[in-house]
Amino acid sequence: MTYELPEQLRTAEGRKAALREAKRALEAERARQQLQQDADADEVVAAGFEGSGIPLTLDPAEIVTRNSGQRGWLQAARRQADAHRKEQARPVPGSRVARLLEVERRFSQNLQVEVETNDAYRAYKAVGVRKDGRRQGRKFPVWVPPEEPTGEINLTDPDSRNMLETRGFLQGYNAQAAVNEQHMVIAAEICVVNPDAGNLEPVLQAAETELANAGVTGTPEVVLADAGYWHTEQMQRMAGRGIPVLVPPDAHKRHGVRPGRHAGMYAFMRRALNSERGKDLYKRRQAMVEPVFANTKNRKIYRFHRRGRSAVRSEWRLITATHNLLRLHQHRIAPLAA
Repeated sequence: MTYELPEQLRTAEGRKAALREAKRALEAERARQQLQQDADADEVVAAGFEGSGIPLTLDPAEIVTRNSGQRGWLQAARRQADAHRKEQARPVPGSRVARLLEVERRFSQNLQVEVETNDAYRAYKAVGVRKDGRRQGRKFPVWVPPEEPTGEINLTDPDSRNMLETRGFLQGYNAQAAVNEQHMVIAAEICVVNPDAGNLEPVLQAAETELANAGVTGTPEVVLADAGYWHTEQMQRMAGRGIPVLVPPDAHKRHGVRPGRHAGMYAFMRRALNSERGKDLYKRRQAMVEPVFANTKNRKIYRFHRRGRSAVRSEWRLITATHNLLRLHQHRIAPLAA
């Protein structure tokens, strides 16, 4: 078998011309990439000028500090900052320069959140009153925010966080899913908070929104979740809406009662879970949700391939949508196979 060169490469002049054309194409591609990087950087800078600050609502009546003092205020402020970034989520710039500018902007925002929260907390301690109506003491530990931003932000994906899992830490996201008894995913969301506590009500609201968009009315019969989702205020609000909630106050690996969780709602939930009806309902939880994540791993889906909160959320919703399609397909062919 013989191979022949293309006609334009058979002469020295033709090869030189082809080489010059290839060089021109490479230079044009480099120029295009540089323009794109400059455009990404300009977009980040413009976004910073449009609103580098994060609006905070630090109302003492709405902040549940759980006797954690200023730490509770900072946690509330950071949750608001995270919610703001979730609403303003944009694609992660492809240019490293643009990502560096974005990270710098976020560091400045984090410092601004700490400074404003510190000022609000000090003002509250000076003139505020406790939950029992007594006046706040004027002596309290003074925390001074740093002059320069501190912390760490991932340069590849600034939206991601360092998550603690069973095998150690992993840079990524926390994937959430609401599943019904037929193993169909009703809602799929992602968050950047490692513990599941605090995600119970948002996932329920996402499920209700998805059902409403599909024309399904009514409220869930019962909400089941593992111990990591325990959040007293959210569970009380859900119960106030007439939605039963079953969440164990103690992890299954814990021996005995968790310190500080003896009476009140904790004791009530233990009685509910130990009842015959409670046991019958809660034993369905693992059989409902765990197969969804197991099936995802069986499909060799171990990680997200996109960057940025909005892009990862779209990818997770696509993964769960294909899971639902496979479930529907199996449901359709099951009677035929029988």
